[in-house]
Amino acid sequence: MRIVAWNIRAGGGQRVGRISRYLERWAPDAVVLSEFRATPPSLELARSLASHGLSHQCTSASRRNPRANALLVAARWPVSPLRLRAQPREPGRWLLVSVNAPRPLLLGAMHVPNRVTGRKYLFLDSVLACARRWRLGPALFLGDTNSGRRGLDEETPVFSAREEGWIDSLAGCGWLDAFRHLRAEARAYTWYSPNGQNGFRIDQAFVNAALLERLRDAAHVWAGTRRGRKGAPSDHAALLVDFHE
Repeated sequence: MRIVAWNIRAGGGQRVGRISRYLERWAPDAVVLSEFRATPPSLELARSLASHGLSHQCTSASRRNPRANALLVAARWPVSPLRLRAQPREPGRWLLVSVNAPRPLLLGAMHVPNRVTGRKYLFLDSVLACARRWRLGPALFLGDTNSGRRGLDEETPVFSAREEGWIDSLAGCGWLDAFRHLRAEARAYTWYSPNGQNGFRIDQAFVNAALLERLRDAAHVWAGTRRGRKGAPSDHAALLVDFHE
């Protein structure tokens, strides 16, 4: 089973055709998209995913505010939204679904607010509260977290002790960063600052103990040219997470 998480930037716009082609090339069984919107380009992308077998879909996008960034989960098997008492209250930025695959699992899609909003740490605390109280079996929390480890997931200092502590606390209750679990000290950046061109790894997947034994691989992939991110249809790399059936 392959799950792809990708921030498609501002709903995809005129880039949705290229985004769709890359997603088809990666052959996922489930997709989690951040910055999905209820705009025509995003809706066209959803239709394209459905035509390639990812016909079971759930979104946090609102037609009342179609340009607001939201989330989409699309899968080959039926998906059902769930709510947890402790989950983040941020509109559009959290979406928990069950995936009725041959070996069922739950996906907690997230797009964590930036620190400047003043809402980031409340969101992180809510995700951590869900992880600590988890009793629902195999699961994966994934998406654009705007967080990372100091000195390891950044080219220049930006992450705080609070953000790194959040990742450590998730690990402490059995939710491991899939990429770091497999590649403890590897350098990889999933987003670059537009001005300074400094890299940061802010897209992650946290696998809980009930799912960890099935984890096979986790990799960040730039959908650009052979030179890397140049010409990519998004300013984020995609995260490909593979599990044994």
